[in-house]
Amino acid sequence: MPKLTIDNQEIEFKPGQTIIEAARQAAIDIPHFCWHPALSVSGNCRICLVEVEKMPKLVIACSTPAAEGMVVHTKSEKTVHAQNAVMEFLLINHPLDCPICDEAGECKLQDYAYKYSVGTSRYDEQKNHKDKRVSLGPNVMFDGERCISCSRCIRYCAEVVGEPQLTFVQRGEHVTIETFPGKELDNPYSMNVIEICPVGALTSKEFRFKARVWDMSFTGTVCPGCARGCNTRMGVRNNEVLRIEPRENLDVNQYWLCDYGRLETIKNLTDKELRFSSPMLRTDSSNELISVDWDEAVSHALSELKKVNASEILFVASPFSTLEDNYALKRFAKEVFDSENICYIPNINENFGDEMLKKSDMTPNSNGLKILGINAFTGETVEKISNGSYKVVVCMNDDVSRLPGANEWLGKISSIIDITSMKNNTSNHSKVIFPLSTYAEVNGTFVNFQNKVQRIRPAVTTLEQERLPGEFSMSRLDKFGSHNDRWTHGARFNARPGWKIIRQLAKVFGTHFEFETSEEVFMELSNKVDGMNGYDYDTVGNEGVVIGTKPLVTA
Repeated sequence: MPKLTIDNQEIEFKPGQTIIEAARQAAIDIPHFCWHPALSVSGNCRICLVEVEKMPKLVIACSTPAAEGMVVHTKSEKTVHAQNAVMEFLLINHPLDCPICDEAGECKLQDYAYKYSVGTSRYDEQKNHKDKRVSLGPNVMFDGERCISCSRCIRYCAEVVGEPQLTFVQRGEHVTIETFPGKELDNPYSMNVIEICPVGALTSKEFRFKARVWDMSFTGTVCPGCARGCNTRMGVRNNEVLRIEPRENLDVNQYWLCDYGRLETIKNLTDKELRFSSPMLRTDSSNELISVDWDEAVSHALSELKKVNASEILFVASPFSTLEDNYALKRFAKEVFDSENICYIPNINENFGDEMLKKSDMTPNSNGLKILGINAFTGETVEKISNGSYKVVVCMNDDVSRLPGANEWLGKISSIIDITSMKNNTSNHSKVIFPLSTYAEVNGTFVNFQNKVQRIRPAVTTLEQERLPGEFSMSRLDKFGSHNDRWTHGARFNARPGWKIIRQLAKVFGTHFEFETSEEVFMELSNKVDGMNGYDYDTVGNEGVVIGTKPLVTA
């Protein structure tokens, strides 16, 4: 491979790469605003100017092709002087909004002002004022004064989404961004412009003024909105999920995330009105739900399950739950009841899927269920529920009212044991309810449509957990807060992971499940699935692993 030298470091590059791409590949940081690896080259911010030996003047690293034997200096006197000049120019009309800007703390302009600027300005004229708080669409707010005209958002809409909804208008110091006449920024991926904007010009209406990023913890996880399983970063403050944003994974979602995944998958995670905060029993006398402790709920579930024959129990697994939870449920059905009466309910919406990221399968783990040998319900399943052959239903993290004809037979089932996080039609008819931890509260794995196993991690604590270093991502408030601080009293629910609830149920039936942690569940199930033998959470890593493709290293 050809080689070039950057700051006295000889590196290899691929033919056709630019200087900035070759530097990035070698973990050498060249400052940039307008360049983005997934967008075309614009070359208008000029902060990436570098000195190349034998060239008469500085060149921009984003558009200059790397060449064999090229010698590049990113820290020479000429380069540093150019960087100082570019930063001074960009800051001439930029408002001092940092104290109120949502981007503060993760702003590229803010970082570069410290790293590449001289810290003073010779400009003593009146700053140019532009429109602020401009609504570009239902989810994005624009501040014209903060915009540095990098054109990232314009190129993103045109090149990635294929909907050119933004454009530059005016010229010179009056240039600004607008939507085309009669249109707004309203495509299924519009909120990605918030991340790719290097400054605070484009902000989220949903997250606006909710928190400072240095007061938040950020956890790498996976979006449960569809079978794509986009890699995400979940932002939490005071044990409340405030936002999720895309996490780079070139094999799954590249740099992007759909607006549905951002907004809908975190909407009710800490809603005290919708979530169950303790185990519940339905009384025979008043038909009302009452709160009980875990042992009493387990005892009543035992009683309900012992009233009927094993063939009269239907177990409903969940494509919304982890591999670990579904494996535990299947093992419970098989080992305790010697039953194969287990199925799941698909959630397919052909109007939801598209050619970019969104899949019509609006569940994160239906592929995982197939790998475990759990199949979708059949017409025979519905017929047996309808005619009363199934008298007890054990449902985990789903709503059996999604089955055909549920309105006719749902109220006639003798007993429903519901393992769920949220109130739904099933819980309205359930005899016993176990509060289930949400995907934001557990360790676990999903399998996406590519057969890629991906990890989810807990970002929010339940009553059984403490936010401790090493187990959770820690924010500044988490590290230095005390019990008498108001930000340490966020909502915490008395919920448990599905595998732990099922293990407790199995125990009262006299069956001991050996696993103590979610990783032990994963390791056990991995040894029973072709292509996953020997897998653990380290094998899955941060970017996931396609089943059967990861070479296993043995000591």
